[in-house]
Amino acid sequence: MSEQNHTTDVAIIGAGPVGLFAVFECGMVGLSCHVIDSLEGIGGQCTALYPEKPIFDIPAIPEIAAADFIEQLEKQAAPFKPTYHLNQQVNFIERQGSKWKLKTSRGVEITAESIIIAGGAGAFGPNKPPLEGLAAYEGTSVFYMVRHKKDFEGKNIVIAGGGDSAVDWALSLAPMAKSVHLVHRRDKFRAAPESVAKLYHLQEQGKLELVVPYQLHGLQGNDGNLTGVEVIDNEKNTRVIEADILLPFYGLATSLGPIAEWGLDLGKNQIQVHPTTCQTNIDGIYAIGDIAAYDHKLKLILTGFSEAAFAAHHIYNSLNPDAPLHFEYSTTKGLPS
Repeated sequence: MSEQNHTTDVAIIGAGPVGLFAVFECGMVGLSCHVIDSLEGIGGQCTALYPEKPIFDIPAIPEIAAADFIEQLEKQAAPFKPTYHLNQQVNFIERQGSKWKLKTSRGVEITAESIIIAGGAGAFGPNKPPLEGLAAYEGTSVFYMVRHKKDFEGKNIVIAGGGDSAVDWALSLAPMAKSVHLVHRRDKFRAAPESVAKLYHLQEQGKLELVVPYQLHGLQGNDGNLTGVEVIDNEKNTRVIEADILLPFYGLATSLGPIAEWGLDLGKNQIQVHPTTCQTNIDGIYAIGDIAAYDHKLKLILTGFSEAAFAAHHIYNSLNPDAPLHFEYSTTKGLPS
């Protein structure tokens, strides 16, 4: 089988927290998973929008940063050896006998017994700055999310944006980077007040520089490697900031995308499902997390986790009608060796 063609029990669309936990729940009943996400890293909004923000409503964890939460979910899923297909979107599905054939925007084909849509509010994609030649630097010097902070250690980093993501990552990377410049078109930031206060404190200490009010204007470098970022102010004055890395944080664009064309029962950009199985109106396709809708649903992470378990168990029973699942708690069953 080529690297572009795969077979699995379950194809999970969406690598946010609920999609990652679905890997665990499927693994616990012996189902293999491939996970597809439109972002360049796992974690969904937790990683892309508010990695440093605390989450308080995870059972038995009084407080955890969103990025650390995703890291723990990744570790929890790891024993079941999921395959991740990132920076691509499922743009075609087709029923082939009892199975589903999925095709992605990067030419990957996956044959799956069932599909779980865990896409949150739909497919996410970064809002990109309109800079000439930007694509040549993407993936080498320009990134729209941070997966591992250590990858940016000792680098000259330019961060663009004025919201929580830009401010959070400026605070997080400043202690380990060679330099951090935060570029924003206004002199006020749309982030938590305590975070903004820390930002100004670090600037006073000389640990980062706020480049305001400026906007991105151009890129300098060769062969995908940045050497500088050009910025411009309201009076058309320009300056070049030495840079190895550009992190533009201008938010995410969301859309149901091709999912809207799959014949699912939709309402208000959500997919109607059965509340105790999470199956949609199409046999073999399930939806969990914020994208799934039913009467009296609570939009909480723990609700999505419960839905992941419902879907995994229903998929198992559908695929193995003659082999009933003898449910065991993880404390007695353990994990695969």
